[in-house]
Amino acid sequence: MSTAKRVVLDTNVLLSLFVFADSRFAPLRDRLEAGEWRALTSDACLGEFRRVLAYPEFGLDDEGRDRALDAYERLAERVARPPTGAPLPQCKDRDDQKFLELARDGGAQWLVTSDKALLKLARRGRLAALFRIMTPEAALA
Repeated sequence: MSTAKRVVLDTNVLLSLFVFADSRFAPLRDRLEAGEWRALTSDACLGEFRRVLAYPEFGLDDEGRDRALDAYERLAERVARPPTGAPLPQCKDRDDQKFLELARDGGAQWLVTSDKALLKLARRGRLAALFRIMTPEAALA
């Protein structure tokens, strides 16, 4: 049985790790690569990452997009959504609901995000029984 912490990383965190190589969060990627953390993903979350990688402001060519996506997919476990799960609060930003669902469905311990709408849910404590929502800085503390 794996002792790796099961984590969901939102798209902004993935960009910091796999596109911008943000040195502040390098230890986060190190934990993934060392197997201390196990990133969880789903078709919906991967689709968003793939779509965002194509945004022109990031200036990535096909090879750069493929490299970022492949690096993440190598470290991630794909979770299929079961037919039922514990009820979740609705995130103000509907596009972020998929990360809550993934954390629930994959049995994540943490949802690591810099998204204000998701962090607001964390402050309300409504998901504490299922998983914690935290910033990358808090995850590394």
